Amino acid sequence: MNTVKVISRIPNCSMREYYENKVALVTGAASGIGLALCEALLAMNAKVVVMADLNREKLSGEWDRLHSEYPGRVFPVQADVTRQKDVEEMIRKGAECGDGRLDLLFNNAGLGLAKAFDETTDADWDFAFRINFYGALHAIRAVLPIMRAQGGGHIANTASGIGFIPMAYQSMYSATKAALIGLTGSLRYELWDENIRFSAIIPGTVATPIWQGNVPKDAITPAESAHGILKGVAANERIVIITDADRAGARDIYLPEAASAIDELLLDIARRRRSGNIGAL
Repeated sequence: MNTVKVISRIPNCSMREYYENKVALVTGAASGIGLALCEALLAMNAKVVVMADLNREKLSGEWDRLHSEYPGRVFPVQADVTRQKDVEEMIRKGAECGDGRLDLLFNNAGLGLAKAFDETTDADWDFAFRINFYGALHAIRAVLPIMRAQGGGHIANTASGIGFIPMAYQSMYSATKAALIGLTGSLRYELWDENIRFSAIIPGTVATPIWQGNVPKDAITPAESAHGILKGVAANERIVIITDADRAGARDIYLPEAASAIDELLLDIARRRRSGNIGAL
């Protein structure tokens, strides 16, 4: 009779202990979830937090604020994750800030990309994959030699519930986030025995600039999302799902008995978005 080896996915330490004295790099760090992750990591005594973002002005302002509270523990790196060379240089600088280490990589940068499919061009799709997929892929490739040399690490990729519940007028966002979930899941097991962990993050509906002022009424705060993310990553969860709504969606989306209800829900969202309420959920 064949037996299956049981593998533990929960590190034998508390949430705070998991991040203490670690070197972390967060992309999209100047606002929203990324900024909240940086703040929470510093509060949990991470040794170094590298803040990476494209927006130089916002990055400088938030770094200055955090540096005054956590001197010598937070470093800014301007980077455009749509550019492979920028990403590679970002990882190099991040490791340099951590004296050669990079224990945690949070590939968080991304855009919501709301647009009717008929209005999208090949250039739009190319940009969508560069910002939401290839940015993470290139960062993973660049950080793997560092993590292998130090004996392990953890890579968390911010996806979205839209990756398994695709919504109308967000075909690019749905496709890129579904691809990111697939990449993360595959690499989780490919690199497990090298002590390099992977988690896909489903951060919930979060009140961030991605909504461009049309924030849904049930959105959670970036701080609430960041807390759930760090809790799930510390537990080495395969998919870190923050909200009950996303948890229910992940459970029900492929259930035959839920098909009619799912169709009704998503069709209603599509019709409300078509009428001008692009933030409808």
